[in-house]
Amino acid sequence: MKFNDLILQRYSVRRFKPALVAREELMKCIEAARLAPSASNSQPWHFVIADEPVLVQQLAKATFSSLVAFNKFVHQAPVIVALVIEKPKVITQIGAVIKKRDFPLIDTGIAAEHFCLQATELGLGTCMLGWFDQKKIKQLLAIPKNKTIGLLIAVGYPERAEPPVKKRKSLADIHSFNGYKKT
Repeated sequence: MKFNDLILQRYSVRRFKPALVAREELMKCIEAARLAPSASNSQPWHFVIADEPVLVQQLAKATFSSLVAFNKFVHQAPVIVALVIEKPKVITQIGAVIKKRDFPLIDTGIAAEHFCLQATELGLGTCMLGWFDQKKIKQLLAIPKNKTIGLLIAVGYPERAEPPVKKRKSLADIHSFNGYKKT
């Protein structure tokens, strides 16, 4: 698939078919994420893949509540991946302090998108989730208390055959050359 076609095909899937996802397919996504660049090659990530149905349902329940219901669709996903942020190399930690940048967040974002683009190429759908009960997710997945979960990724086969039309700002609204110019 050409890259532009791939990015047009990838979207945040919120309706999944009940079909299971083969671990072989998930490992291809992990391999794509493994190859992502990171500051000082720290690779500050660990992917915890939940594909056991009872566990997945418990995790899904930890992504919404009676007050916040926008993640209710997650219960349809046959797989939930937790992206745990690991400690980067010392040089990256020093650089982060000096430059006031959270390099591991940037790096895990890149790795997550590599994962999602590979999933799309394989015919899988994904949705990155930032809203969840971190304490509950850590407990369910035996993630140490001193670790941070950067995000969750719901994974499965999308219900819809074609991606929706992307609604994005115009090119003119998001760029300028040789200096900041907002139109």
